[in-house]
Amino acid sequence: MGESIKKGFVHKFGDDINTDYIISSRHKRDTTDCDILKKYIFADIAEGFFERIQQGDILSAGHNFGCGSAMEVAAMVVKAAGFDVVIAKSFARSFYRNAMNNGILLIEGNTDFFQDGDFLEIELDENGLLTGITQGKILANLGKLSLINKALYEVGGLIEYVNKYERLPV
Repeated sequence: MGESIKKGFVHKFGDDINTDYIISSRHKRDTTDCDILKKYIFADIAEGFFERIQQGDILSAGHNFGCGSAMEVAAMVVKAAGFDVVIAKSFARSFYRNAMNNGILLIEGNTDFFQDGDFLEIELDENGLLTGITQGKILANLGKLSLINKALYEVGGLIEYVNKYERLPV
C-alpha cells in the first residue's frame, strides 16, 4: 500500500452541517478564543460532543460541510478541538479555504462506508490517491489529495507555510 498519513476514530455527521452547528453564534459573540470555543463544538446538535473527542480523531460528514457563515472561526474551532482531517462528500467553498489556511487536511470522498466510532487509517499512494482502511475493509479511491492542501497541512497552515518558505503555495 502507500504511506500512512493519518489514523484516528471517526466522528460522523450528515449533510448540510453549517458553521453555526460547528460553533453556535451565541458562543462566538462572547469570545473568539478557540481554547474556550472548542468546548462548544457541535453543542447544539450533539450535546457533550467535545468530551468524546480525542486529539487526532477524524471528522466525517456528508454533502456541503461548513455551509453558512464564512467566518474563519468555525475552521479554527475544528482544529482547536483536535481534528486535523475532515472527510466529507463536499465542502462549502468558504469553509474549505478557511480550513486549508488553518492546516486542516480536507478529503472529498464517499463517506457512506464510515460509522461513527470507526477506527480509520488513511494512506496516500505515489499518485496522490487516498485509501482508507476501516472495519477490516479497504476503501480504495477514497479521494485525491490536493497538493496545495497537503503542503499546508504538513506545515500547519498558510501563515506557517509563508513563514517557512517566504512565498505563497502555488
